Parts: sequence; structure tokens; C-alpha cells
Amino acid sequence: MSSTREADRISSAQQTLDILHEISQLLNTQLDRETLTTCVRMIESGVNPEALAAVIQELRREGAKQAIAGSISRPGSR
Repeated sequence: MSSTREADRISSAQQTLDILHEISQLLNTQLDRETLTTCVRMIESGVNPEALAAVIQELRREGAKQAIAGSISRPGSR
């Protein structure tokens, strides 16, 4: 009986993640399933969602800066 409940819990969690991923795609968050799952787990563990969003945005800005700097500093790149 507990295995049925566990299977139901897993199925429910998967459906929830599927819905969150669809919403994420509609909002063009550019979060893949793995990243979204990590974010959900962090929030469930008590991380402030707004702080997490701010960190993700900052990491994207820094990544963009590094990508631009890398393309400028490479010889022969344009």
C-alpha cells in the first residue's frame, strides 16, 4: 500500500514539474528542467525565491559579459 502512495507522490511531483516547466517556457525564463528542478528544491529547502531569482539574473549578466569579453579578446573573431 505504501508503494502505491509513493508512486502517486512521484507522479504528482512529476506532473507539478511538467506544469512548472511549461509555465517557465511560456515566460521565456530559459531554465531547463534540471535547473528548474534545482530551483524548486532550493525554494522547498527555504531559499528566498526573490533572492534566488536575483542570483540567477546576476549570473546571466556576468555570463553575458564574459562571453562578450571572450569574443572581443580572441584574435580574428568578429
